[in-house]
Amino acid sequence: MHKLSFRHLRAVLGAVKVVEFTNFRQERRFSHFINKDLIIKESSSVELLKAHAFIWNRMFSFINSMSLRCAIQLGIPDAIHNHGKPMNLPQLLAALPIHQTKAPFVRRLMRILVHSGFFTVEKVSEIDVLEEGYILTNASRLLLKDHPLSVAPFVLGILDPIVAKPYHHMSSWFQNDSPTAFHTAYGMNIWDYTCHEPKLAHLFNQCMESDSRLVSSVLMKECKQVFDGIEKFVDVGGGTGTVAKAIADTFPHLECIVLDLPHVVADLEGTKNMTFLGGDMFDALPSADAILLKWILHDWNDEESLKILLRCKEAITSKGNHKKGKVIIIDMVMRNKNESDDDDQSVETQLFFDMHMMVLLTGKQRNEEEWAKLFCDAGFSSYKITPILGLRSLIELYP
Repeated sequence: MHKLSFRHLRAVLGAVKVVEFTNFRQERRFSHFINKDLIIKESSSVELLKAHAFIWNRMFSFINSMSLRCAIQLGIPDAIHNHGKPMNLPQLLAALPIHQTKAPFVRRLMRILVHSGFFTVEKVSEIDVLEEGYILTNASRLLLKDHPLSVAPFVLGILDPIVAKPYHHMSSWFQNDSPTAFHTAYGMNIWDYTCHEPKLAHLFNQCMESDSRLVSSVLMKECKQVFDGIEKFVDVGGGTGTVAKAIADTFPHLECIVLDLPHVVADLEGTKNMTFLGGDMFDALPSADAILLKWILHDWNDEESLKILLRCKEAITSKGNHKKGKVIIIDMVMRNKNESDDDDQSVETQLFFDMHMMVLLTGKQRNEEEWAKLFCDAGFSSYKITPILGLRSLIELYP
């Protein structure tokens, strides 16, 4: 058998172009060679291989996520942190809860995690021998269990098999009439599934609490003025009350109400100025000076979001109030790739979140034009966007 070199192959394929076919069968036999998009002569080998690598990188990108999940589950960030200095491989192996037969593979796991930017290496001297020691990065510090703003629960929740399964049903969802890919995978929407599956309910609460700690920290540090003049506010869909408690503790004069579904708040205890209330945001909201919607509207489509905003407007303009209040929204405002104050990575992350809403829920991430239309349709007169929460913004909405 003769092996064709790349040069020979180019010559052969180039020659195919000038062949005169004498019959239809012969033409069919060689037709697959003359597709211009596939003929190597029309594209350099460098471009071809770059395209190939691009596909491979996207195809295998889930490995970064799964390696990160594994690192958290094994406690690698905490082990390195507790060591107090750069940690070499033998020291890391001794600290991890792994089977002895898996020791040789830890170096490979750490190699991809270092490449991904979750850890870095530093040269350290151990008994006159120069070795590499692992140290934390800003990202991996946020994975520590005891870090007040740890995002480890959020990572584990998003990457749990229950949440990942609907992505394997995306193509089926596009071909059926189910409202979401989650519904295609499980036969019910995510809210109903959460009621029947304690594990998902726990994961969801852990994710929201983890994110709420970060939001609360920034909110109380950078946006205190948002609560000036407010005496009573309602945190709609506030879950276990992480954000509301931070606000209530910072502003003792405020009357804070956390409204969520009855089964969510049934066993939760409030504080001196914070109470839990079971209810449905689509039905009615308590009157208040301000309504907080943190990561609520992105869960719902425009029709559903409009209903929520109409209930909010009723609550802040009811007869029980001497003044008109406002709605405080914490959510993403999608940005275009060509906007000068944004980078490709931030845009890509927002696109990821938008796809996540599409797969799990009926919602979406919105750009400013889409937000403005929604606000106008709900009868609000003005809004103010403050992009102070990283990928998310704080939106103040006025009737």
